[in-house]
Amino acid sequence: MKVTVLGFYGGYPTKGVGTSSYLIELNDFHLLLDVGSNSLLTLEKYVDPIDLDAVLLSHYHHDHIADLGVLQFTRLLKRDDKGNKPHLLPIYCHNEDVDNFNKMSFENVSQGIAFNEESELTIGPFKIEHMKTLHPVPCYAFRITEEKSNKTMVFTADSGYKEDFIGFAKDADLLIADSNFYEGMENHTVHMTAKECGRIANKANVKKLLLTHLPQTGDLNQLVEQAQDEAPSIPIELAHKEMIINV
Repeated sequence: MKVTVLGFYGGYPTKGVGTSSYLIELNDFHLLLDVGSNSLLTLEKYVDPIDLDAVLLSHYHHDHIADLGVLQFTRLLKRDDKGNKPHLLPIYCHNEDVDNFNKMSFENVSQGIAFNEESELTIGPFKIEHMKTLHPVPCYAFRITEEKSNKTMVFTADSGYKEDFIGFAKDADLLIADSNFYEGMENHTVHMTAKECGRIANKANVKKLLLTHLPQTGDLNQLVEQAQDEAPSIPIELAHKEMIINV
């Protein structure tokens, strides 16, 4: 699978870079994971929004769904070069926030499809497992497995540190982890430090760690150093706009 970082900041966009959004592709299947600010314009460089096959949402905070409305409007108004309307877009999301869940369904444009912590999804060529995170609102991490090759990526979404991440990310080829805080903010109930992300990566024996949901201030290279102290043998990188990782 190919993973393209469309945005990586937590909270708000800055300096031409948007918030959480990732394009996950295999062959001709295009799955959009979260739809943060500025994601639609960046997405257009890689795939026409009307050619998306599905959307998967971790939660409903604005930095993860800011461009969802304009994605729906794009698919309402735009046609392909033959004048055809896009297919009904499935948006996989939780239904623990009924008001936001209902907004996922837009007549003849998109349909909200609820999941819960116990269920397992199949979205195109991907098997999706999910785990509830530690966050002020209901939020879910995802383990996404390419069914034919068994290659796996794990996305923590937004979360404070949970021991459960170690088992959830076990032996993953790629761990994309919420690293919004610098060392000294451990055991927070909203986000993780890079040190905590490194600890999870090391104990889970992942093959690569990508730090994301990054802060807008400070020396981001310190995040890599702090994570590397906990996971000295694992390759660790900072997310950057339009970064492509082949899993």
